[in-house]
Parts: sequence; structure tokens; C-alpha cells
Amino acid sequence: MAKLLDKQRYKCALGAMQTVQAITRAIPILHSGPGCAQKLSDSTGGSGYFSPNIFPCTSINEKDVVFGGVKKLHSTIDNALKVIDADLYVVLTGCIPEIVGDDTQEVVSEFDRISQQERFEEAGGDPGKFVYKPLIYASTAGFKGNNYKGHEQIIDAITDQYLKRSDDRQKGLVNIWADVPYQDLFWLGNIRELEKLLSEIGLIPNTIFGYNRGIENIDKIPHAEFNLLVSPWVSVRNMKKMEKKLGIPYLHYPTLPIGAYETSKFLREVGAFAGVDEQKIQKVIEEHENYYYYLIERYADLFLENRVINKEFSVIADAQYALGITKFLANDLGLIPAKQFITDDTPKEYQAAVREEFKKLNYGLQADAVFETDSYRIHNEIREHDYHGYPLILGSYYEKELTESLKGNYLNIAWPVQDKVVFDDFYAGYTGGIRLIEDIYTVAVQRFN
Repeated sequence: MAKLLDKQRYKCALGAMQTVQAITRAIPILHSGPGCAQKLSDSTGGSGYFSPNIFPCTSINEKDVVFGGVKKLHSTIDNALKVIDADLYVVLTGCIPEIVGDDTQEVVSEFDRISQQERFEEAGGDPGKFVYKPLIYASTAGFKGNNYKGHEQIIDAITDQYLKRSDDRQKGLVNIWADVPYQDLFWLGNIRELEKLLSEIGLIPNTIFGYNRGIENIDKIPHAEFNLLVSPWVSVRNMKKMEKKLGIPYLHYPTLPIGAYETSKFLREVGAFAGVDEQKIQKVIEEHENYYYYLIERYADLFLENRVINKEFSVIADAQYALGITKFLANDLGLIPAKQFITDDTPKEYQAAVREEFKKLNYGLQADAVFETDSYRIHNEIREHDYHGYPLILGSYYEKELTESLKGNYLNIAWPVQDKVVFDDFYAGYTGGIRLIEDIYTVAVQRFN
């Protein structure tokens, strides 16, 4: 009997086009049916220099299913290189070309450096002015997984097809990898805050996503002392591949640091891995914690008054936010976790490790983590649970109506987000924890108005 999946919280693997879009001056070339870019793009924050409305696309149809679409792909790539001014071109395959067996790798190989230069000179170009346009490809058919896995495919493609191993390492240079751009509404602000924190303890952060972080930063990747992965499971495979192919060791920190407790722990662990002086790290931590707790103390009465209202909470989000926010609310604010729902279809090989992280809470607390992609089941479990008062629900827009029916407090922190516009806001770090507190208690105090 067919299974119905109600209100899933992710897209198909071709949604990885947003990972490419997050790299400055990188553009996806879609080998797919018409309309995929429009359907998979988000309505807010997805325009800019290259928007989904202008992504080159083969727009394959029934004829291409019968005869193949490689000729159309070849011409689309050729024209994209001529017309679009980009620093990196990434061919992404949809379902149809992979089902019919189009050899995308073969077509892409026809546009290597030598072939591009030959075409340039045949067109009458000056050989001294030839500029190579990097072109790679990733297999992102929708039936192969969701956009979290598609994101990993993009990083693998960069590793396998573009980067070269180097023994020249820059002292203190650290590549930072976090969760999936655009799928995470706060991706830009979070990664900037992680950069800032590493800079404060004397390291040199390197990221490839966001403003002014394009091909130049990609070129720096092989020269880093190590990779820092801040994610429960996304990109673990990428880190292992880089370690094997490029010789770059990695530190896997599974929790997005939110608030004072986890961020201080994060800085100590990263600093120890990088060999940073402990006193320097402690000085940075003390400066941040002093101001953080100054702000907390000013609103202590508000927290105590609202503790009666929200005794227990649930987070319905991908593993990154379900884990990061659960630790923050329990460790920093002393709230009690009810069931926490992880909605990103976490691969089974990572689920046990993620569950263990939910047991690492202060005050002897533990959270029951449920891996579930079906909103119908999630909502039924929330309805059946006794929150001993008004529930605090942090999730996607799908939880808004449910929380209202339970007379709870609701905050939209996970995709899909339809009641919030985010430019570069963030929840990571000390400042991010304060911002999350502001958002939660802004909702709470509205109950009294």
C-alpha cells in the first residue's frame, strides 16, 4: 500500500541549486525539465545577481526522453559560458536525464580547460586573453535523495573535480562548514557569526558561502590547517572525502552553538584542536559571558514569570536546529524538553550519534529525539502529549495552526518559513542566543496584551 507523506520539510536533491546560488558568482546549469528552478526556489531571499528565473536550463521534454538530451545539454552549456558572466558553473541533473541515461559527465568533459581555449581561439580570441571558466557537475536527481544530500553532492563535486591537493598550508586557516544555505533561513548570519568567533581566538576563517566568498575562497580550501564541521550529520561524508583526497584533517562539532554554555564549550574545543593558547580563549569567553549574563539578569523576572506558562517545549526542525535549540533552552534557560522531532530524513547511520547528543544536557535532563518526516504523525504526538501548561513550539510554518489550537507559544525557526523575513539575522553564538531569547519572549509577552 502506498504511503502518504504529509507536509515534508525538505526538497528533492535538485534543490542543491540553492547551495550553488549561495556561492558568490556561481551559477547552476540545470539539465532537467522546465519549471524545476521555479518550484524548488524559495520566494524570499533567492534573487540577486543570479536568480532561479535566469538559471540556464535544458528544459527537456518527451522528445528528449526518447532520443536523449545530451545535444541540448551541450548547447546549453556552450551558450551559458558565452552569455553569463560567472566564476563557477555547476551542471545539475534532474530526474529525467538520469532515468534515460544521459552521460552528463561526458558532456561536461568536453568543456575542460583545453577545449575551452581551443573554442576561444577558433572564435578569433587573443590567446593571451583567454580565461578558463571552471565547469563541474553533480548528480542531483530527485529520486536519489533530498536537498541535504544534494548539498553534499555539490561539495563532493568541488572536491573531486576542481580542488587539488596541496602541501602548502596557511597557519591558522580554518575552513568552516555548517548546514544547508537557504534551507536554513539563518544560514548567512550563522556562518558570519562562526567566522567572527574563530577570528576572536586568533584563527583565520574561510567559508565559501555568502557575500564576497566565491571562487577565491574555494581556492583556499586545500591550504587550510583543518576543516571545521558544525552540523549533526550533513557533510560528514564531505569531510572524510577531503581528509582522504586533500589530506585535510577535520573537527566535527555536532551542535550549532547557541547561547553562552554551548558557545563557550565550542570555543574551547576548537581552540584545543587548533592549538590556541587557553588563556587567550578564556579571555574571549569571559568578555562574551559577562555581557551575555548581564542581559539575562536584566530580564530574570520575565523568565521566572513565564516559566509557569511554558514548562515544556518541542522543536520540530532539521537535526541542526532541533539539537542546537534543545541544548540552548535546557542548558541556558532551564526549560524542560518534551519530545523533539527531527524532520530532515537523517540517514540511519547517523541517528544513534544524534540521539546521544540529546542526552548531553545539564541538570540531569535528557530529551527524547524522534526521527519523523510525516507532519501528520508529528502533530498527533504533540496533541497527545501533556505539556503541563501552554506548550512552547519552535518549528516550521506547519506548526502555527496546531500551536494556536493548543493555546501555546509558537516561533517559526525552520523551513518552511512564511511569517518572517531574514536578511542576515542569526541564532549562533552568544549574540544569536540573545536574539533567540528575544524572539521567544516577544511571543510570550504578547499573550498578556
